[in-house]
Amino acid sequence: MKTNPGRFFEDYRLGEVIHHAVPRTVAEGERALYHALYPQRFALYSSDLFAINSGLDGSPLDDLIAFHTVFGKTVPDISLNAVANLGYAEGRFLRPVWPGDTLRAVSEVIGLKQNSNGKSGVVWVRTTGLNQNEEPVLSYVRWVMVRKRDPEASAPDTTIPDLAPHVAAQDLALPEGLTFANYDTALAGEPHRASDYDIGEVIDHVDGVTIEEAEHMMATRLWQNTAKVHFDATHRQDGKRLIYGGHIISLARALSFNGLANAQMIAAINAGAHANPCFAGDTVRAWSEVLDKAPLSQTVAALRLRLVATKGAAGDLKDEAGKYRPEVLLDLDYWALMPA
Repeated sequence: MKTNPGRFFEDYRLGEVIHHAVPRTVAEGERALYHALYPQRFALYSSDLFAINSGLDGSPLDDLIAFHTVFGKTVPDISLNAVANLGYAEGRFLRPVWPGDTLRAVSEVIGLKQNSNGKSGVVWVRTTGLNQNEEPVLSYVRWVMVRKRDPEASAPDTTIPDLAPHVAAQDLALPEGLTFANYDTALAGEPHRASDYDIGEVIDHVDGVTIEEAEHMMATRLWQNTAKVHFDATHRQDGKRLIYGGHIISLARALSFNGLANAQMIAAINAGAHANPCFAGDTVRAWSEVLDKAPLSQTVAALRLRLVATKGAAGDLKDEAGKYRPEVLLDLDYWALMPA
């Protein structure tokens, strides 16, 4: 058999290291397509001049372009037969990705747990994205529910990794040369610096985006995410293609510009959950809560944010049983870099 049916839960081994196929050179085309798919307006990723005035050599590619590209490399080996991608932790953006960089991905299996129904299990992997110089550009843990090929196959011993609740501020990577000493808030779009935000403050990002079938399918192809639930309408009993979770992350992050225009770079993903499925026709809205603040240099600070995406309006996130309400799509905890 020369074709690849994808891995099933019983195919994974704890400690296994997987070198994912097909490195990808990213270029300005990715930036243009990213801006076409998402209403992204952060100045550092839009203007070479703005980035140069911030101490960089030019405008890097959006952090989430790097994330989606690396994530897409892992799909054929990790989540081709996934039921759902469940969450993220310990994500660190280690250095900017520039047009012309070539990215590849390596994953280590760090946890396994069969579900009680015996038909699927959860696989935890730590993935590292590397550039052409073998320098790590990002690292993150994700866990995914994967079908079993044979429900009668024996289950591996349960191992659930001990993951940090969040990335400590002192462990955030500050891009070489980054300074906001000459930061122009007028060009950035808003006057609010890190000192203007209060811990516990909630920001309603106001705007919404209705997801179109063509756009989410273009995103899935762009990031080479070949998971069957995203590509193949016959793979689900309801005949719908599930929206790739990264598409929701990028939509919510883009919407957050309204109120957080100066949260220029993502430094870490502390935790994340794709709380409920999303389909074409749903309208995505977002709000953020400020969880913490930390100075990183004289001019750069980190804001820890909880970004929540919903379809339509949402009140409480969880019900009395502690489960996410059906209108909640994404609950993401991340650090962003902004002028101090």
